[in-house]
Amino acid sequence: MRIDLHTHSTASDGTDTPAELVRNAAAAGLDVVALTDHDTTRGYAEAIAALPEGLTLVTGAELSCRLDGVSLHMLAYLFDPEEPTLSAERELVRDDRVPRARAMVGKLQELGVPVTWEQVARIAGDGSVGRPHVAEALVELGVVPDVSGAFTPDWLADGGRAYVGKHELDPIEAVRLVKAAGGVTVFAHPLAVKRGECVPESAIARLAEAGLDGIEVDHMDHDEPTRARLRGLAKEVGLLTTGSSDYHGSRKTCALGDFTTDPEIFGEITRRATGAFPVPGAGGRG
Repeated sequence: MRIDLHTHSTASDGTDTPAELVRNAAAAGLDVVALTDHDTTRGYAEAIAALPEGLTLVTGAELSCRLDGVSLHMLAYLFDPEEPTLSAERELVRDDRVPRARAMVGKLQELGVPVTWEQVARIAGDGSVGRPHVAEALVELGVVPDVSGAFTPDWLADGGRAYVGKHELDPIEAVRLVKAAGGVTVFAHPLAVKRGECVPESAIARLAEAGLDGIEVDHMDHDEPTRARLRGLAKEVGLLTTGSSDYHGSRKTCALGDFTTDPEIFGEITRRATGAFPVPGAGGRG
């Protein structure tokens, strides 16, 4: 089985629609794919309607969190999307995205970049607007060579010249909320230092004590020594280890299935979940 547990669609900051994503996942030879858009479940219905036969969909989300001043992302799988408390928190994060993006545009204009809100809104389309959309505007304007080039201290990295903060969950509270909604939590790319400051390994142990289920180990932003370190830490504190592409369509260089999760780990994730169940494909037409 080939299992990719971290992908994004146009419901947040990917370039594939949810329907295109599941079709592309099947074409890439995946057996299981998780849809984990940022702070939203809006892509579920379209993905399920288009789900090809032979592909199983795991519903999820990537939650924006902050611990001790450091931004981090929490993957949440198979939770009840209608559970009111977690739903309200996701809405708070989403509501903060537009004023945040507008403020980043304002900062960039002050730095002499001729970016406009209209340009960023066009790039975001119907998705939840975020930094990758602002980054793509910088690429269009020739300010940076690619999206990754915008995530530097000069531009949009945490603490960068054009960075603006947003409402984010405390990750320990996020773990609690996802558990209460019947879901499973995995800390996304926890030591991706190229993205900016990371929480210390002691924080991962704290999260494990609070009920965190796993950590994403095999990821394009982790080199081999980092992966080995994370596997050792996971064993020490009793966490599951996952692998995934963090696919964003053409917005990033990673391809569907670049990194995958062991079927036994996936089986344990599904056993722990009570809020929702994986959806088997039946030959969608969406």
